[in-house]
Amino acid sequence: MLQEKSTETARVNARKTDVFDVFNFKHYMGPNPYLGTAALVFDLAVTGASEPLPIAHYHEIISDRYPQLLQETFSNHAELFGRTASEVAKLDMGLHFQHWNVKPFSQFNRISIEAVHARSARAVVYAVWDWFEAINQNQDFPLESQIDALQNMFRQSVYGGPTVYSLMRAASQKGIPVFYLWDEGLMQYGYGKKLVRGSATTFDSDSHLDSDFTTRKDDCKAFLATLGFPVPKGDIVSTESGSLAVAKDIGYPVAVKPVVGHKGIGVTADIRDAEELQAAFKRAVKAIPETESVRVIVENSIKGSDFRLLCVDGKFVSATERRPAWVTGDGDSTIRELIRRENRKSQRLDTPTSALSKIQSDESMEMYLAEQGLSLDSVLEGDRTVSLRKVANLSAGGVSIDATQTIHPDNIVLAQDIALHFRLTCLGVDVVTETLAKSWKTGNFGILEINAAPGIFMHLNPAVGEGVDVPSHIIETFFDSGKSARVPIITFNKISVQELQETIDHILLQHPDWTIGAVCRGGLFVNRSEKVLHKNYNLNVQSLLRNPKLDLLIAEYPGNILEADGMFYQGSNMVVLDNPGETEMMLSRESTDDDTVVVREENSISIRRQGLIEQYTLGDGEPFTRVYLKEIGTIL
Repeated sequence: MLQEKSTETARVNARKTDVFDVFNFKHYMGPNPYLGTAALVFDLAVTGASEPLPIAHYHEIISDRYPQLLQETFSNHAELFGRTASEVAKLDMGLHFQHWNVKPFSQFNRISIEAVHARSARAVVYAVWDWFEAINQNQDFPLESQIDALQNMFRQSVYGGPTVYSLMRAASQKGIPVFYLWDEGLMQYGYGKKLVRGSATTFDSDSHLDSDFTTRKDDCKAFLATLGFPVPKGDIVSTESGSLAVAKDIGYPVAVKPVVGHKGIGVTADIRDAEELQAAFKRAVKAIPETESVRVIVENSIKGSDFRLLCVDGKFVSATERRPAWVTGDGDSTIRELIRRENRKSQRLDTPTSALSKIQSDESMEMYLAEQGLSLDSVLEGDRTVSLRKVANLSAGGVSIDATQTIHPDNIVLAQDIALHFRLTCLGVDVVTETLAKSWKTGNFGILEINAAPGIFMHLNPAVGEGVDVPSHIIETFFDSGKSARVPIITFNKISVQELQETIDHILLQHPDWTIGAVCRGGLFVNRSEKVLHKNYNLNVQSLLRNPKLDLLIAEYPGNILEADGMFYQGSNMVVLDNPGETEMMLSRESTDDDTVVVREENSISIRRQGLIEQYTLGDGEPFTRVYLKEIGTIL
């Protein structure tokens, strides 16, 4: 924290001659007075140190990098700044941040841009500020290196994993509430009794027993073999003589790999005789960590490519071929130089949303090259293609190829038959075969392993071929629509503890089995049981919405809380406004025609219901509570 403050002080001191000033940063985790989404809000002013250049000058330079801005018009510098920040915030990764706004004040403009991760959004604004100042001084600006740093910052956030982000985006686009539970380290989708919690593609409805079982690869493979699925024959051995005995029993060619291993280190395929097997066994043993006992798999070697078959809720949805990274020679360059050249290609941006990662050079690669009589310093003759790894590790530069459209129906049935034995939302079945277009029944087809919590981005965005919207398949397993993910919500701009308790009692008379969560500035309740009120108001709202028994939420959002913290949730089934201020009117703007809005201004009451507005006058001594309690009965 001290380092961040000193860095901030240094930044301020260095900017005394800047044309623009950016200040008053505030991150809202939900709708707020300036934008209807989670947002970073900040102020932009002209310092007076010197006059800014004409808008057209900035617009021309920025549009050279973002040509989509070329056809847009901007009436002042703040609008162009906000629009630029919104575009940069997508980080060249197609992030779904589309909303931005500018609100003018007498001495500055308040700009808001859609954002979920406060730190990276703030860094985006600083980068755009630096860019504008570089334009003022007719200097080049290293935007590309800035984007690289920003991408890395977002990648390291809780939203930066490609699987997590793609699920979050799919949920958001379907109107399904989604937020991160910091204490649990989980994402929550939906509210109250409708909620689903998960980590990547593992969800709270999954069987932890089945998930753990998939990690015991040898037991799981034996289980699949017992059920009659095409698993390569073989066994686990601890001695060289044992490996020779297994190979003699099952027949050559065989494959050898350590039970405990990673990245293909110690794996040898297509072993044809005992001499090769002895050497392969030694390589496998060398790859086993010293803390582990010697356990080596010897099994039939099946010739073909590596495929992942993905099932969601027991149904096949996608197939992807995974190939190890490769390079093709030109007669002059070393393998090291060819890798460096390949990594510079735009397809290998290596962001959370790019189809290809950088090719990683490591011990596993060097060992495999050595087996081929090569090294990183070898020069490849023209048009010679060399595979760089035994296994298709996508994070190390492997290539994903969509195979969904070519898969044989028998292979679809096979994947679904396997998935039915596991109570898991997502299941990946890894197989080896020459092509998925032929039935597994024709032979030369083997199940390598099955995986709980499989990654899904390679299916959504393969390097080659059309993607499959797997995130939507997963989200739709739990929710038909945004409405099916929500519990009813009633929002007040002003309600006392006594009125809140009266409201809870009124609803419980109609629905005695319900669990009602309610919060106002004076207290936090679950039914009539009072809970500890947290000083962070939105944490109170979150604690209610993460309650898996919750049937209804009642929340107070007065103007001072809306200004300071914004709202936690978006949308209400009913909004009750008692002589609202300007800021509090945003609560009615968040509602739709299907919602009920009750607004009291002095003794005049307007009720909007299903798009129709009814005017009502409050009689002398008639309590406003009676009016909105009657309306509550119509929405529940």
